[in-house]
Amino acid sequence: QVQLVESGGGLVQAGGSLRLACAASGRTWSTYAMGWFRRAPEKEREFVADITWSLGSSRYADSVKGRFTISRDNAKNTVYLQMNSLKPEDTAVYYCAAGPSTAQYTSWGQGTQVTVSS
Repeated sequence: QVQLVESGGGLVQAGGSLRLACAASGRTWSTYAMGWFRRAPEKEREFVADITWSLGSSRYADSVKGRFTISRDNAKNTVYLQMNSLKPEDTAVYYCAAGPSTAQYTSWGQGTQVTVSS
């Protein structure tokens, strides 16, 4: 099992920036991809971005392309989500996930709240 701990959430005004971090521990050698998902109040959880651990290939949801950047630090077993030009609709609990493929996420963090005020 892989343990994931998120940090970096908070309250920011529209147009501002935040950087989320997700530190992985445990069976990290089994991880092929790590990603970020979010759940807004009364909405389903949705994909935000993910990245493959070895090649660093990344994908983004259309709603965040050009504003969010996912990156990883292999030495620290940490994935980051740089969020710029934040909008009120980005308000959600953001979850980090890890798994053996980009189609299968098996480990989840506890989530970190991001609130964007207008």
